[in-house]
Amino acid sequence: MASPSTNLHFILFPLMAQGHMIPMVDIARILAQRGATVTIITTPVNAGRFKSVIDRASEAMLKIQVLVLPLATSEVGLPEGCENFDLLPSAAFSDNLFAAIDMLEEPAEKMLRGLSLAPSCIISDHGISWTTNVAKRLNIPRIIFFGPGCFTSLCINIAMNTNILDEIDSDFEYFVLPGLPDRIEITKPQASGWGKGKTEASFRRFERRQEAGKAAYGIVVNSFEELEPKYVEAFTKVKDKKVWCIGPVSLCNKSFQDTAERGNKAAVDGHDCLKWLDSRETRSVVYVCFGSLSHTSTDQAIELALGLELSNIPFIWFIKCTSEKLERWISEGGYEDRIKDRGLIVRGWAPQVLILSHQAIGGFITHCGWNSTLEAISAGIPMVTWSHFADQFLNERFIIDVLKIGVRIGAEIPVSYGKNDNCEVKVKRENIKTAVECLMNNSEEGNARRKMAKELGEMAKRAMEDGGSSHINMTSMIHDITQELGKNTKLVQDLA
Repeated sequence: MASPSTNLHFILFPLMAQGHMIPMVDIARILAQRGATVTIITTPVNAGRFKSVIDRASEAMLKIQVLVLPLATSEVGLPEGCENFDLLPSAAFSDNLFAAIDMLEEPAEKMLRGLSLAPSCIISDHGISWTTNVAKRLNIPRIIFFGPGCFTSLCINIAMNTNILDEIDSDFEYFVLPGLPDRIEITKPQASGWGKGKTEASFRRFERRQEAGKAAYGIVVNSFEELEPKYVEAFTKVKDKKVWCIGPVSLCNKSFQDTAERGNKAAVDGHDCLKWLDSRETRSVVYVCFGSLSHTSTDQAIELALGLELSNIPFIWFIKCTSEKLERWISEGGYEDRIKDRGLIVRGWAPQVLILSHQAIGGFITHCGWNSTLEAISAGIPMVTWSHFADQFLNERFIIDVLKIGVRIGAEIPVSYGKNDNCEVKVKRENIKTAVECLMNNSEEGNARRKMAKELGEMAKRAMEDGGSSHINMTSMIHDITQELGKNTKLVQDLA
């Protein structure tokens, strides 16, 4: 039920990556359910991905609109329509896309100044640092949206803002990350996958983000306090700012369509997935999906397929994109025939929240992206962790060492995202088989993981309900912005 109407107008700037856009759209819905007006500013291709969700929100009388700014892709050496990180030819083009995003500052400000209802607050992905300049010129507060949870954000802060990584010589030896409530061991490449980057442009971008972060009014996080209380407290202290945990934001999607189409149009009809899962026993199926940016090479995909087959455990596997070599191996090798009675392979985007919430799902093989991690937690599902890059190895440590609801598959070395099919096999079929069996068996450890995952799922749902911690935090954030605007207005009047 929507809260009483408010005059607040929130402007949301999501980064053009699925893992960042999806929770921002959910945040837009939550704010609108509280009576606020919300404007999402993005580019044409990205707007098309969540058009149906926004259209349904508007039909439900929620005050959400999407305004589109063209992205100058050709000017930075990108193909036309290459407006999202998952569309880049390779990770090497990241700097190009960021350069195009930086060119949006002036047209975005012009657009905001032309709105009939003046903006009250900007909520910007931390990766779009120029929004701090726009907020300053408009005399409104800017809130940063951090993609990961507080545990991972705190780890990143330690890794990027201390000399700890400079003191580590080896890329393979594990070391203890200092200043954390728990003992967390990680390697240097795993800890440095998010931050300064390897190019001059990425380093300058990192420095701009750091400065923009200092000027921010506060930080909004897609997490909930009961999940990581020690880390919410420590992260708030380190940043010396207000931190509002308002998630898991995926739980704001109540209808079948909103859940099935969250993020993009699914590769298969949601009902078809559910029909297949309906024929399976409760908690018997492993769901396999590696998100929007992680790419599995053909040889590694074949090894995964064989590992799943060896486990003899039912599975549903979403493959984002396949190669001719993989399709030929699947068809000519008779793989789908061999696993047809217990396995389902789907090519394309997965209606993930819908699948994870099905009673047949008992485990999740995940790349440990924060959205996937939190969606699994919300559904009470334990995980096999298979990290690839960025914050994923830190999220893995959170799943394994802090929450104790996962089994490591054994991936050690970060791999670049993008459409590179030359990567060697990192994880062998035997390791995949062992990890899946370990996750799904009825051992004492397996039952303990399932029990903890279920309890965390119940906590997540309570946090988002009226009176829950995340619901209260959203109320607090809206109140704080209202108060801040009042102070800004008074300051302007005093100066006049």
